[in-house]
Amino acid sequence: MTSKGRVTIPKPIRDKLRLEHGDMLELTLVEGGGLLVTPATAPVIRLKGMVPRPDAPLSLETLDDAVAMAVAGPPLK
Repeated sequence: MTSKGRVTIPKPIRDKLRLEHGDMLELTLVEGGGLLVTPATAPVIRLKGMVPRPDAPLSLETLDDAVAMAVAGPPLK
């Protein structure tokens, strides 16, 4: 590791993960002290259109209520 915290990934691993210059990686600590490296190469623009537009504009109050319900989770039975 360099003094700036940069790490070199060996070429065979870069090839296996199909990594290219500028690609982003997700680093996740796993149990036992290991590290999971996952390529995060999909551009954000690919998310466009995944959620359909609402039929009518939603008010800020409606959006706030939806967020509050999502954070609270399902009602207890």
